[in-house]
Amino acid sequence: MFADAAVYGLALYAVGRAAALKMKAAHIAGWLQVVVALGALLEVVRRAVVGSEPASMLMMSIGLVALIANVTCLVLIAKKRDRGAHMTASYIFSANDVIANAGVIVAGVLVAWTGSSYPDLVIGAVIALIVLSGARRILNLR
Repeated sequence: MFADAAVYGLALYAVGRAAALKMKAAHIAGWLQVVVALGALLEVVRRAVVGSEPASMLMMSIGLVALIANVTCLVLIAKKRDRGAHMTASYIFSANDVIANAGVIVAGVLVAWTGSSYPDLVIGAVIALIVLSGARRILNLR
């Protein structure tokens, strides 16, 4: 959630400023996405090596609350996503969050259904790759 707040704060700071600053804010957001993606991949690897017992109900509950919040943000940002690189970056970041939240919910359902931690690991890795792809898209903004 810190990364979300940081990206939205950067985007708000860049509103009404020069295009170069908007681009710089977007690229900072892209690097934040890289950090989030690498952190998620490291967590998947850690859980695969050390083991884990994912709490499916907690995953689904938090995932649902986060999904509602991120869909709301995405809808608000979608109207302004073409107003500069900083807004495009915020839109990509939020869209990735929505995908990640849906993935967490699906992982929670599959963990509860199968009694296995593998769905959490697989979906966690997929989410990390999606976030990394979003980072690439943001960093390629010109």
